[in-house]
Amino acid sequence: MTKTLLVGCGGFLGSIARYLVGGAVHRLASGPVFPYGTLAVNVTGCLAIGVLGAMAEARGILSPEARVFLLIGILGGFTTFSSFGYETIQLLRDGEALPALANVLLQVVLGLGAVWAGSAFVRLIWG
Repeated sequence: MTKTLLVGCGGFLGSIARYLVGGAVHRLASGPVFPYGTLAVNVTGCLAIGVLGAMAEARGILSPEARVFLLIGILGGFTTFSSFGYETIQLLRDGEALPALANVLLQVVLGLGAVWAGSAFVRLIWG
């Protein structure tokens, strides 16, 4: 139960941070055709999970509770792309090139497919 609450509290904070950071970058970007806010959040989240994950592995500085709060809660709320990037790099580092490639392809294809399917469903129902 404690870990669940840590994830929830971290997710709350990460989601607020995503809203604020993404919105600020979007307002600062000229010509907001490209999703600069989302790009900034995803790249920042990947950098953060790479740093924190490596620090946790190499230095053992994060307790299991801190890892859950920071990596799953805050960064999961901030962006799920950071987890995707981290797990793909872990697969590559472990010599698992084919699963890493499959992870990339499945994440992108299924993610985009789900966006399309959800949008198509709404257009079908509400015209």
